Order: sequence, then structure tokens, then C-alpha cells
Amino acid sequence: MKDIKILIADDDETLCYLLKEELVNEGYLVDIVYDGKDAIENIKKRPYDILLLDLEMREIHGEKVLNFVKDNHPSIQVIVLTAKSDVRTAIDCIKRGAYDFITKPYELGQLCVTIERAIEHKNLILTNKILSSKIDQTLPYTIIGESESIKNVTRLAERAAKSESNILLEGETGTGKELFAEFIHKNSERADKPFVAINCASLPDQLIESELFGYEKGAFTDAKTSKQGLVEIANGGTLFLDEIGELSLALQPKLLRFLENGEFRRIGGVSNLTSSVRVIGATNKNLMEEAEKKNFRRDLLFRLNVITLTIPPLRERQGDVVLLAEYFLQKKSPIRSTKKLSEDAKKDLMRYNFPGNVRELEHMIERSVIFSDGEVILTKDLNIPKEDFDFSNYILEDGKLLSLDEIEMMHIKRALDHNKWNRENTARSLGISQKTLYSKIIKYKLK
Repeated sequence: MKDIKILIADDDETLCYLLKEELVNEGYLVDIVYDGKDAIENIKKRPYDILLLDLEMREIHGEKVLNFVKDNHPSIQVIVLTAKSDVRTAIDCIKRGAYDFITKPYELGQLCVTIERAIEHKNLILTNKILSSKIDQTLPYTIIGESESIKNVTRLAERAAKSESNILLEGETGTGKELFAEFIHKNSERADKPFVAINCASLPDQLIESELFGYEKGAFTDAKTSKQGLVEIANGGTLFLDEIGELSLALQPKLLRFLENGEFRRIGGVSNLTSSVRVIGATNKNLMEEAEKKNFRRDLLFRLNVITLTIPPLRERQGDVVLLAEYFLQKKSPIRSTKKLSEDAKKDLMRYNFPGNVRELEHMIERSVIFSDGEVILTKDLNIPKEDFDFSNYILEDGKLLSLDEIEMMHIKRALDHNKWNRENTARSLGISQKTLYSKIIKYKLK
């Protein structure tokens, strides 16, 4: 089964019946409508890959249907079915966005070739959209590590990939949750479909909603054209929601509705659309505790964590530190002169705790490649932070310990001062999101 959805819009009922029969035999999924009005209504309700469009139809002309598709569902590839006398009109339609045209009577082989080329064109469009969504396509699809903890979670990820269940990835910031999400996608039945990611902590609520579900033309002041959301772009593939614990309570019911039945509505839209995606969420929070605090919906959590995988921090897989460091050296070094770690540098890397996990190690190696003088990276080139934690700082004169809130406030203030109040750097060093850091600054009234 090709799993490609085609809508035929033609007022010739006999032709439609025969064409549908032929295309179904070729493995396509096919719907039929007999006028332009029904074509538009069907497109509003269901996702299609291809529209086979006759121009001369009752009520609404094919050109108006084409205009609607290009304004509202630009990823649908329109192939115009036209009589020989209307070739000039068909060419005008191509100028307005149709993919191609076929003259009647058509040959099935020619039509199937055109459909396959149109699908390839659609996939190129989706790839460009995915790249513009800043998805890092350079990540490897194999998990690097020989420690027992990483092998165990990798085995579980491989088994989970074969299912269609939603997955929740837990773990500290920088442990590689997005890498595991891509690993699961690439080992699933959806591997040839899009992998689309969004960071729920990086955008305000209004922008996250429009990015996820899209919007209709005129939905707000700057909405001069309709826009597809990421759930549409990811149709058939995987949607990765990073830092899902930061999703606001206002948006959580909309995501829950989508997870329950695959239905969503664009901002400003009146029709329900559907999309088939597998959702992988990731968080550095304990969402069960967040649910107890009423910060996260319990029903949404149960929809997400059908399968839960916990990604171990780097300090629990110290045997992988040198292995990862050497991988990053190959990745970051100039092609003709890969640098190497000195034996002392390897030992010092093994001793370090890596609060920022794999991401901190990657940045450390990248920095050392840039600033080291020779072909061998020494300990001084790594610039490993000194771990000068002094527990006595948290004991009062009467011998009592400070509360957890007091310790957290002092630690965040110290981190802010150390980073000269650069919130991005401070959040990264603390292993939390900027949104969480900002809420802590407000909570503790830090200045």
C-alpha cells in the first residue's frame, strides 16, 4: 500500500468511477467528489497528497478550487484533468500553482508517473519546511555508548519504535533526548515520513499554538495567508515535543484533543482537520509531580506516557565519556587533521561530573578544537570547570540547614552572577529552560 491519498474532483461520474478503480488497483487511497464545492469541503476535513482536478464543474469552477488549495493547503499537489481544447487554461493553472496537467483521454501509465513525480515534489516541499523549522539533520541515528545503562535504554527504544504508541522521554537537560526521538523515528514504520520537532519552552503560547496547528488567512492582523501547522507537516510521521513540561495549561487541552482522535483546528478555522502522527514528548521535569501540583494535566500525561524511557545522565555512564569525546573530535575537527586527546585530558574528562551532560561535553570539545595550539588536546585546552562546592555554606550558625528553597535561591543567584546575568548561559549551566529560570527569578525576587 502506497498510503498516498488522492481526491478526484470531476463532474463526469463514469470517468470518476473508472479512474478510482484503476488507482485503487495501483495501491492508492482515493475519494471522489463531483463538484468544486464538495472538493473544498473534503479538503477542509481530510489531508490529501494529490488532487486530480477537472476545471469545468458545477457550482464552483476548478480554477477557484485551485486558488483555495494554494492559499490554504499548499502541500497538496494539483494535477489538472482537462480536454485538449482547454490546454491553454491548464497552462495558466500551472502558473498559478498546479503541479501539472493531463489531457483527456489519458493513459493510466502516464497519469501514475505524473502522480509519483508530484509526490516527490511534495516531499521536497515538506523537507524545506522541516529545515526551516530548525530541525538539526546532522544528528547520528545510532546511539554512541558502551555502558550498560545506555545499552539498556537503547534496547528499549528499539522495541518501542516498532509500536505506534506515544512515548515520553525523561532525563536531565543535555542527555540527548532529541537524539533518542530521532533514533526511534528512524527505526519505526514511519521512517520515510517527516520528523518534525518543536521546543515548547522557546516560544510564547500564541506562537506555539500557531506553529503546532497553523492558522487561517485573516485569523489575526499579520495572517495574510493561511499556514500549515507542524501537525499537518508531520502527517504520517513523528512529532517531537521537546520540553513538553513547559506547555501552558491553556494549550494542554488542545494537545490532548489531538492525541485522543487526531483532530485539530487551525487558529481562526471553523472546520476540524485530521493528521496521523506519532507524538514523542521530552521533559527534564517529573511530570507526575507537576500533575500533583496542578501544573500539568493528568489525563494528558497518561496519553503521553504510554511508554516512558529515562535517558541516563552522563555521570552514570562515565565509560562512555572518552568514546563520546572522540566522536565529537571527529565531528568538530577539520577534515584533514582530526585532533586527539592526550591521556591526561582523557583522565580529567573521566573525573568531571558533567552537570550539563552530553551537550556540555560536545561544547567543551568544540571549544578545545578551536583554541588548542597543536594536534593534541591537553587538559588546559578543555577548560574543565573547577568543582568547588562547599557544603558548609548551607549550614547556619545555630547548626540548622537552610531549606531547599533557600539553597535553590542562593545557587541560582550565584549562577546568574557568575554568568553576568546572561539568562541563556545561566539556564544552560543550571540544566533548566530559560522559561523556568525566569519563573525562579520572579519567585525569589532576584535582582
